[in-house]
Amino acid sequence: MVKILIVDDAAFMRMMIKDNLKKGGYTDFIEAENGEVAIAEYNENHPDMVLLDITMPIMDGIHALKAIKELDPQAKIVMCSAMGQEGMVVEAIKFGALDFIVKPFKPDRLIQTVKNVLGE
Repeated sequence: MVKILIVDDAAFMRMMIKDNLKKGGYTDFIEAENGEVAIAEYNENHPDMVLLDITMPIMDGIHALKAIKELDPQAKIVMCSAMGQEGMVVEAIKFGALDFIVKPFKPDRLIQTVKNVLGE
């Protein structure tokens, strides 16, 4: 079973992502509300992939991306960003993110991106 770590400071956004992914057949989720918690959850649960928001309190997605990639260079991470964060997305790709989804995203695009990253 595929395990996905969803990282976003907005609980409703995590819920929306989970609801959309369930339509694609995914059911095993771990949640984190900031980058610091994401690193701890990644370390503890070794998810198959991470959906990582860029803008969050305590630790943003770029710092979390770097830290997770240090722990596991093979980590499969997709960044989620709001409109107007293109510069940060480019930086995230440079640090090893595999793809990005712009919020608000279309459910089909989310599911397709997850399938692509997981090689399904």
